Amino acid sequence: MAEPADFVSLSLSLSLPADFRRDDFMAFHRRDAQELSERVTALSLSKGLLWRGAPACLSMDFAADAVRVELDADVSPQAGDAAALTSMARRMLGLAQPVADFECAHRGHPQLAGLIAARPGLRVPQTTTPFEALVWAVTGQQISVHAAISLRRRLMQLVGNRHSGGLLCHPSPQQVAELEPDQLGQAGFSRAKTRTLLELSRQTVDGGLPLQGWLDDGAPEEIAARLLAMPGIGPWTVSYALLRGYGWLDGSLHGDVAVRRGLQRLLGRAEAVSPRETEQWLQGFAPWRALVGAHLWAMQTAAGY
Repeated sequence: MAEPADFVSLSLSLSLPADFRRDDFMAFHRRDAQELSERVTALSLSKGLLWRGAPACLSMDFAADAVRVELDADVSPQAGDAAALTSMARRMLGLAQPVADFECAHRGHPQLAGLIAARPGLRVPQTTTPFEALVWAVTGQQISVHAAISLRRRLMQLVGNRHSGGLLCHPSPQQVAELEPDQLGQAGFSRAKTRTLLELSRQTVDGGLPLQGWLDDGAPEEIAARLLAMPGIGPWTVSYALLRGYGWLDGSLHGDVAVRRGLQRLLGRAEAVSPRETEQWLQGFAPWRALVGAHLWAMQTAAGY
């Protein structure tokens, strides 16, 4: 009898809706020009990630109406891998996001109609795990996207998860929890962000924050309340993490500078729009406030934030 394989190799195909915006999805994953963790062409994405704790490479190859998804992981196969890969790929692509309902509800709006017409089918690409989304949200607090990308890169280099194909993989909660504060500080993280990342990671490892479990049965309001109780995590961080990690389209991103800049442009205002004004304006679009925020992002860059 042949010896069992010591790696996972899976492939599957997913149909794409006619309005799927492939270029937007690619732009999101192309943000780090050094391509240490993601490599992007016009029609393909290769991304390093951890699969059951082992380095893996996820590949997506796009055709006009479908995407071929492949996973190569440095770990033995396990029952349920195919279903887990399908679920993760669909989340990353935003295929479950009910954007058609949003567009139907607001395509006649005097201000949103133009945004929707310019980018029909706009979905929000999601991270591979909620933990990755939270780490990115904490990393990006009050700094530019360029600076956040640099910090993200340094974190992955610090931990050093590398798939056999060469791509770096985002660290696990356990790996971040085991870092010393000085290590994160030397990588460029502030003391406040260091404390938040370590506490977030430790609570995830201990089960106090069941981030993966919430993918199946977590209520956004419960998740938000639990996260807001942690030091260093405020409303913007929660709304962003819920959007990128769970696909929740109703977080209010009124604290986001790029959202406010987009709203200023949309309204034709000479003066800046305040967070309070942005919050009040977005409130009229519940339960789609974060998706409206994504449209405001897209006015400035296809990559989003």
